[in-house]
Amino acid sequence: MHKLGLSTKLALFAHFRWIRLLTWLYLLWCPAAYAASSGWVQSTHLKAELVSEYRQLQPGQTVTLALNTQHEPHWHSYWLNPGDSGLATTINWQLPAGVSAGAIQWPTPKVIKVPPLVNYGYEGQSVLLTDLKIPADFTDESLDIVATVDWLVCQEICIPATASFRLTLPVAATAEVSTAASALFAKARQALPQALTLVGRYQMQDQSFSAVIELPQDLQVSAFFVGSGEIVDHAANQQMHYQAVQGEPGQLTLRQPQNTYFSQAPAALPLVLITASGAKQLLLHHQTTTSPAFAAKNPKNPPPQTFALTEFASMLLFALAGGLILNLMPCVFPVLSLKALSLSRAGQQLAAQRAEALWYSLGVVVSFVALAALLLLLRAGGESLGWGFQLQNPLLVALLAFLLFALGLSLSGLLQFGLGLMNSGQQLTQQSGHRGSFFTGVLAVAVASPCTAPMMGTALGYAATQSAAVALLVFAALGLGMALPFLLLALWPQLAAKLPKPGPWMEQLKHWLAIPLYLSAVWLLWVYGRQTSIDALALALLGLVALAVACWQWGLVQVAQQQGHRTFLKQGIALIALVLALLSISQPELTTKSASASPASAHSAETWSIARLQELRAQGKPVLVNMTADWCITCLVNERVALNTVQSKAAMQQYQLSYLKGDWTKQDPVISAYLKQYGRDGVPLYVLYFPGQDGQVLPQILTPNTLSEALAAGPQQPKL
Repeated sequence: MHKLGLSTKLALFAHFRWIRLLTWLYLLWCPAAYAASSGWVQSTHLKAELVSEYRQLQPGQTVTLALNTQHEPHWHSYWLNPGDSGLATTINWQLPAGVSAGAIQWPTPKVIKVPPLVNYGYEGQSVLLTDLKIPADFTDESLDIVATVDWLVCQEICIPATASFRLTLPVAATAEVSTAASALFAKARQALPQALTLVGRYQMQDQSFSAVIELPQDLQVSAFFVGSGEIVDHAANQQMHYQAVQGEPGQLTLRQPQNTYFSQAPAALPLVLITASGAKQLLLHHQTTTSPAFAAKNPKNPPPQTFALTEFASMLLFALAGGLILNLMPCVFPVLSLKALSLSRAGQQLAAQRAEALWYSLGVVVSFVALAALLLLLRAGGESLGWGFQLQNPLLVALLAFLLFALGLSLSGLLQFGLGLMNSGQQLTQQSGHRGSFFTGVLAVAVASPCTAPMMGTALGYAATQSAAVALLVFAALGLGMALPFLLLALWPQLAAKLPKPGPWMEQLKHWLAIPLYLSAVWLLWVYGRQTSIDALALALLGLVALAVACWQWGLVQVAQQQGHRTFLKQGIALIALVLALLSISQPELTTKSASASPASAHSAETWSIARLQELRAQGKPVLVNMTADWCITCLVNERVALNTVQSKAAMQQYQLSYLKGDWTKQDPVISAYLKQYGRDGVPLYVLYFPGQDGQVLPQILTPNTLSEALAAGPQQPKL
């Protein structure tokens, strides 16, 4: 080599350099071609990767995948049961046909205290394992795995985080383990609680969670985690008592106070025990009758529950009064005008007036009870919902706006009542007779839900904590109160006789009564736009134009049919326009945006969160919490006349009041839990906190002086 010329040496050096470069690229490419990891994906305050235990799979195999998550310092995500607040991590799998994913295998959580709350979750590194089952007849050469993960990541504030992962693994006759991932999976399995095949039973008695487990004596339990929310008071002390039984496994008794929001005991729930030899896990089955083991360990059985008749009666009166006042709310007036017009048509025919009033009342009461039953059913299924929950669905909001708009067009004379496709809804609500009166009551309840009247909130909060039968009776009383004015017309003919006689004035009144229906449709579309986006609102407005065309064409159909003319073309145009109107609102989720992204109010309210509220209270500052929703008429009126005023802003500045605003326009389980804390099942809710004191609930109907007077009556001195 030393005898080679300079030019030859340079050529050989360049040749070997290219070989080294190609070799380096090949080494980089090979791991990518058979990668057992999706690679790191950065999300909000954490990063994660999806890792496979095998780099090559085979048909019929069960492969374990790991979601390897690295949280930023001081940030955490949540366990299966997040505790007092938070949301559990979820994984949405997109897999080829026949491939199925099992449940998340949760590592033993940590206790994360955010006084006065206690949460369960993970900090630093956490690894969630999931098994994928590949069918034996799987014929593809590779398995394409897509996973979308949603976390709630919290420190002092909580931020939703999401990320998508893609992993493609080859499928062959034999499987190959990924040696690079072995250490990760070994560590992840060590973090899992060891499964125990033990007998465990639990009861909810004496306002406490009680469990009895047959446990070997060598397992000393120091703490436990209940794997289901709203069962135990997470911040309360845990009681553990072990009794040895000669020749048999001992009996471990666990007790912890019942959660404030406990409503129903699941048939089975997971339980994690912390022992000196590591975490253990077993399944507890709900026991409805007291066994000898429970009797021995819990000698103090709960006293027979006495029915609080006085409280129940007072809540029925509250509901009745709240329903009566509900008639004065602006969201109910447009539909009440329809019934007033119908009664006016009846003139002095007292029998007809009585029948219409009775059927309207029946429609109101039945609708309230049906809405309550649906609410209780959804809650039993795990949903966190409250009064007005149906208006948290953008599609239902848009449909209700379209219905009120069509009713307004009918009152304006664009089309007449009939049996046609276009006006089937308005025919139900505006025709005379029993059916029309009944469905007018149904529509009145549908549009009444955004409003909460005085005393109504107390009754709804009481109903939310009672049995289904009691809750349904409270809602029935609420409906009876709302129907009471028309019911009085049915029971006292003297009142009905004072109604004006029918005449030409009714046609003019009908046209004027269309105006509140149009205004209600505008308000509902505004709510729809706040729930979705400006693009979705524009599309809905185009749908409103299509609906107007459909009503116009159907009105022409009615005229042509009376004259004996053919109407096939007009019917076709009406049908096409109706379909286009419905398509315009068929998929509001395509453009949905977070309700929390709405612009700040004129008085610069901060976005409410539990962490922010606790932070301000820890600083010794007075705080006003406003729980509101865009579909809540009472909330919007209160803000306009009582909160967004010069007087209230001056009081806020004078007392250095911090103002937090929670938006319940779309379903938010954290806000729902906060409402329950103060015995409320809907908005508005106004809570004023003075330093070192519990929250003071302000009236649901605010006056311009409410806030300034409440601040002046507080213990602190104004800070000028």
